[in-house]
Amino acid sequence: MEFAGGQRADGLPAALSDPARLAAVLATGLLDTGPEDVFEDLASLAARITGSGRAFVTLVDGDRSFWKACIGVDAPEIADRQNPVEESFCYFLVGLGGEPFIVDDAAADPRTAQHPSVGPMNIGAWAGYPLLDPDGQVLGSFCVIDDSARPWSEHDLTTLATLARAVSAETHLRQSLAAAEHSHQQSAALAHTLQAGLLPPILRTVTGVEAAASYLPASNRHRTDIEVGGDFYDLFRTHGENYAAVLGDVCGKGVEAAQVSAMARYTIRADAGESASPADLLTRLNTAMLAQRTPRFLTAVYTAFRLTDNALSGTISLGGHPPALIRRSDGTVEELGTPGTLLGVTANLHLSDVPFQLAPGDLLLLYTDGAIEARPRPGTAPTDVGAVFGETDLAQALAASHQMDAESTIEHLTCILDTHHSGWASDDTALLALRLPPTS
Repeated sequence: MEFAGGQRADGLPAALSDPARLAAVLATGLLDTGPEDVFEDLASLAARITGSGRAFVTLVDGDRSFWKACIGVDAPEIADRQNPVEESFCYFLVGLGGEPFIVDDAAADPRTAQHPSVGPMNIGAWAGYPLLDPDGQVLGSFCVIDDSARPWSEHDLTTLATLARAVSAETHLRQSLAAAEHSHQQSAALAHTLQAGLLPPILRTVTGVEAAASYLPASNRHRTDIEVGGDFYDLFRTHGENYAAVLGDVCGKGVEAAQVSAMARYTIRADAGESASPADLLTRLNTAMLAQRTPRFLTAVYTAFRLTDNALSGTISLGGHPPALIRRSDGTVEELGTPGTLLGVTANLHLSDVPFQLAPGDLLLLYTDGAIEARPRPGTAPTDVGAVFGETDLAQALAASHQMDAESTIEHLTCILDTHHSGWASDDTALLALRLPPTS
């Protein structure tokens, strides 16, 4: 026979050894794998409809035909589900470039009369259609074998062609799903890396002050969601013995939100040394956001502070953000900050600087709205007012932790939130605590 692309030295089709075709066969992930119902069922259907005794789903590499499904052949072990390519009719399909190969009488047909498998495999009649990938590469065959010579009816051939397309589609679908899963994993890794870049890996040490923070991303509603949150926090020295703590929440999620978060964090760091006023610094950030036409707005809380004699003195400003909370050493909790305009929307801001002091044992808590809008996992609680973990709940939880240091307080609050929403966070949640240790 004349084969498209010529012959190898052994007389078999040169296409068997084509690198692109071999790569396509390998990419199916089906070589040397066990039987699966979907392929067994399609092959069994072909055997029943055509009345043939045997049916195969075969992958063909350069040296062998591997039977992913084999009906009418006892081959319990994977090693038994194959034969050398020269002993298989499947190489005809590869050599014919995707055309079907139909034989009514294998012993009499001049194309197959001298084939080494006709006698040993008792092939009377053979009909096969190619398994194709989306690029037209021949992966193998979908074929039936009858022990006796017989004419294949038009109905038989139409059925085989249809089932061969079904096997090809199933194979391509599996590859697409595997590629999508790989892409998902890569995107997830990138998202986690990007998110990690928005948060300081270790909070800066401020001598004489306890500091702790946590970040919990929102739970994805769907397995395929890749959402980078917009929450961020930072703690850094501004100048001399002056420090700043900032916490923000960008509207929405995704790469755009992450970009705005990164821009906000580094703009604040760059300008912090030039202004002692938190309200002025948030105004600078707002100006930068408007100049860059950022696609998202954000809320932020910024506090500048320094240690004085036996106290921590600071100033705080809220840009559309929930008020901070101060937990006094006796367990009482009070709100801190005057509500202000959110950032990135208008140049006409209303921001205020509010002074505060922490005495020994006092703690300052900054948080994003994920901590005051926590909802139970869907389907686990009634949708009533009590189902939302709100401002009062957070204040009570903070008050109950008044004997804890900063790190234990953050762990306590995180645990309470986790218990409330059963591990399902409806929104990103960032917490940052500063505590002046009690005197001995």
